[in-house]
Amino acid sequence: MAKGHRSQIKRERNAVKDTRPSAKLSYARVSAEKACFVLDAIRGKGYQEALAIVTYNPRYASALIKKLLESAAANAQNNNGLNPDNLYVAECYANQGPTLKRIHPRAQGRAYRILKRTSHITVVLDER
Repeated sequence: MAKGHRSQIKRERNAVKDTRPSAKLSYARVSAEKACFVLDAIRGKGYQEALAIVTYNPRYASALIKKLLESAAANAQNNNGLNPDNLYVAECYANQGPTLKRIHPRAQGRAYRILKRTSHITVVLDER
């Protein structure tokens, strides 16, 4: 068990900052499960290879993830001074966001619930 007061433990944990270039898309109008199909395909791949995969992937989420990849690479180049040729996808994940609840009218006055799911997609690059 960790020693010290709870606030001290939190302070020490938050002091360690992740300096890897990343990009995050919040409230994307795609379910986390559908986004994970594309993310699983690019996890661990080089930047150029991952970009080629999402460019020719027919899924809707791949267009969103392509923009995220390009944004993370631009962050790496401008903020960290890294070469895009040496980058690879270190982490990529999609967390569930808030669900929009809609009503679909059905027969005999009933109403069915439609769940329009959202997600928060994160892509983290690193240098080889």
